Amino acid sequence: MRRSARVLQAGAIAFRKEGDRLAVLLVRSKKDPTIFVFPKGHIDDGETAEETAVRETWEEAGVTGKLGPRVGEPLEFESGRAFVSVQYFVLSATGDEPSPEGRDKLWLPIDEALETLVYESSREKLREAVALERKSSLRS
Repeated sequence: MRRSARVLQAGAIAFRKEGDRLAVLLVRSKKDPTIFVFPKGHIDDGETAEETAVRETWEEAGVTGKLGPRVGEPLEFESGRAFVSVQYFVLSATGDEPSPEGRDKLWLPIDEALETLVYESSREKLREAVALERKSSLRS
Protein backbone atom coordinates (compact mmCIF):
# COMPACT_ATOMS: atom_id res chain seq x y z
CA MET A 1 0.00 0.00 0.00
CA ARG A 2 1.45 3.33 -1.07
CA ARG A 3 1.14 6.14 1.42
CA SER A 4 -0.05 9.47 0.09
CA ALA A 5 1.90 12.70 0.49
CA ARG A 6 2.27 14.65 3.68
CA VAL A 7 -0.75 16.82 4.49
CA LEU A 8 0.29 20.18 5.92
CA GLN A 9 -2.02 21.76 8.48
CA ALA A 10 -1.84 24.53 11.05
CA GLY A 11 -3.85 25.36 14.13
CA ALA A 12 -3.94 27.38 17.31
CA ILE A 13 -3.91 26.66 20.99
CA ALA A 14 -5.97 29.63 22.12
CA PHE A 15 -5.93 31.04 25.63
CA ARG A 16 -7.92 33.65 27.51
CA LYS A 17 -7.77 34.91 31.07
CA GLU A 18 -10.72 34.03 33.31
CA GLY A 19 -10.08 35.92 36.51
CA ASP A 20 -6.60 34.87 37.59
CA ARG A 21 -6.77 31.56 35.67
CA LEU A 22 -5.86 30.68 32.13
CA ALA A 23 -8.51 28.89 30.03
CA VAL A 24 -7.82 27.01 26.78
CA LEU A 25 -10.12 26.59 23.77
CA LEU A 26 -11.20 23.16 22.53
CA VAL A 27 -13.61 22.46 19.66
CA ARG A 28 -15.64 19.34 18.88
CA SER A 29 -13.83 17.20 16.28
CA LYS A 30 -15.53 16.96 12.89
CA LYS A 31 -14.02 13.51 12.23
CA ASP A 32 -14.95 12.09 15.68
CA PRO A 33 -17.69 14.16 17.38
CA THR A 34 -17.13 12.35 20.69
CA ILE A 35 -13.84 14.19 21.26
CA PHE A 36 -12.59 17.76 21.59
CA VAL A 37 -9.44 19.02 19.86
CA PHE A 38 -7.57 22.26 19.11
CA PRO A 39 -8.84 24.13 16.03
CA LYS A 40 -6.72 23.26 12.98
CA GLY A 41 -7.00 22.68 9.26
CA HIS A 42 -5.36 22.46 5.85
CA ILE A 43 -2.98 25.19 4.75
CA ASP A 44 -4.51 26.64 1.58
CA ASP A 45 -2.39 27.49 -1.47
CA GLY A 46 -0.68 30.85 -0.99
CA GLU A 47 -1.43 30.86 2.75
CA THR A 48 1.16 30.77 5.54
CA ALA A 49 0.87 28.43 8.52
CA GLU A 50 0.25 31.51 10.69
CA GLU A 51 -2.63 32.68 8.47
CA THR A 52 -4.14 29.19 8.51
CA ALA A 53 -4.00 29.02 12.32
CA VAL A 54 -5.88 32.33 12.63
CA ARG A 55 -8.43 31.42 9.91
CA GLU A 56 -9.16 27.94 11.27
CA THR A 57 -9.60 29.25 14.82
CA TRP A 58 -12.18 31.72 13.50
CA GLU A 59 -13.97 29.21 11.24
CA GLU A 60 -14.14 26.38 13.76
CA ALA A 61 -14.66 28.37 16.97
CA GLY A 62 -15.55 31.99 16.19
CA VAL A 63 -12.50 33.08 18.16
CA THR A 64 -10.15 35.87 17.08
CA GLY A 65 -6.92 36.90 18.72
CA LYS A 66 -3.30 37.84 18.62
CA LEU A 67 -1.07 35.11 17.23
CA GLY A 68 1.95 34.26 19.33
CA PRO A 69 4.88 31.90 18.96
CA ARG A 70 5.06 28.54 17.25
CA VAL A 71 4.44 25.65 19.68
CA GLY A 72 7.55 23.51 19.15
CA GLU A 73 7.85 21.08 16.28
CA PRO A 74 4.84 20.07 14.16
CA LEU A 75 2.63 17.32 15.56
CA GLU A 76 2.76 14.41 13.10
CA PHE A 77 0.43 11.42 12.81
CA GLU A 78 -1.19 9.08 10.31
CA SER A 79 -4.82 9.67 9.44
CA GLY A 80 -6.13 6.98 7.15
CA ARG A 81 -3.51 6.72 4.41
CA ALA A 82 -2.30 10.30 4.80
CA PHE A 83 0.61 11.49 6.91
CA VAL A 84 -0.49 14.70 8.63
CA SER A 85 1.86 17.40 9.95
CA VAL A 86 0.24 20.13 12.08
CA GLN A 87 2.09 23.27 13.20
CA TYR A 88 0.40 24.84 16.22
CA PHE A 89 0.73 28.43 17.42
CA VAL A 90 -0.22 30.12 20.67
CA LEU A 91 -3.15 32.52 20.22
CA SER A 92 -4.26 35.04 22.84
CA ALA A 93 -8.01 35.37 22.34
CA THR A 94 -9.42 38.88 21.93
CA GLY A 95 -12.88 38.04 20.53
CA ASP A 96 -15.34 35.19 20.94
CA GLU A 97 -18.42 34.78 18.72
CA PRO A 98 -20.50 31.70 17.89
CA SER A 99 -18.65 29.28 15.59
CA PRO A 100 -19.37 30.02 11.90
CA GLU A 101 -19.31 26.23 11.35
CA GLY A 102 -21.73 25.67 14.24
CA ARG A 103 -19.19 23.62 16.19
CA ASP A 104 -19.42 23.13 19.94
CA LYS A 105 -16.54 24.69 21.84
CA LEU A 106 -15.30 24.67 25.39
CA TRP A 107 -13.14 27.09 27.35
CA LEU A 108 -11.54 24.94 30.04
CA PRO A 109 -9.05 25.50 32.84
CA ILE A 110 -5.72 23.88 31.89
CA ASP A 111 -6.13 20.89 34.25
CA GLU A 112 -9.60 20.09 32.87
CA ALA A 113 -8.38 20.48 29.29
CA LEU A 114 -5.56 18.01 30.01
CA GLU A 115 -8.20 15.52 31.23
CA THR A 116 -10.50 16.20 28.24
CA LEU A 117 -7.87 15.79 25.50
CA VAL A 118 -7.81 12.15 24.34
CA TYR A 119 -4.33 12.04 22.78
CA GLU A 120 -1.13 12.27 24.81
CA SER A 121 0.48 14.16 21.90
CA SER A 122 -2.20 16.88 22.29
CA ARG A 123 -1.64 17.04 26.05
CA GLU A 124 2.10 17.51 25.36
CA LYS A 125 1.36 20.36 22.92
CA LEU A 126 -0.89 21.99 25.53
CA ARG A 127 1.88 21.80 28.16
CA GLU A 128 4.33 23.38 25.68
CA ALA A 129 1.81 26.11 24.79
CA VAL A 130 1.07 26.91 28.45
CA ALA A 131 4.79 27.42 29.12
CA LEU A 132 5.03 29.76 26.09
CA GLU A 133 1.87 31.67 27.05
CA ARG A 134 3.04 32.16 30.64
CA LYS A 135 6.45 33.36 29.42
CA SER A 136 4.88 35.87 27.00
CA SER A 137 2.35 37.18 29.56
CA LEU A 138 5.20 37.83 32.02
CA ARG A 139 6.83 40.08 29.39
CA SER A 140 3.73 42.13 28.67
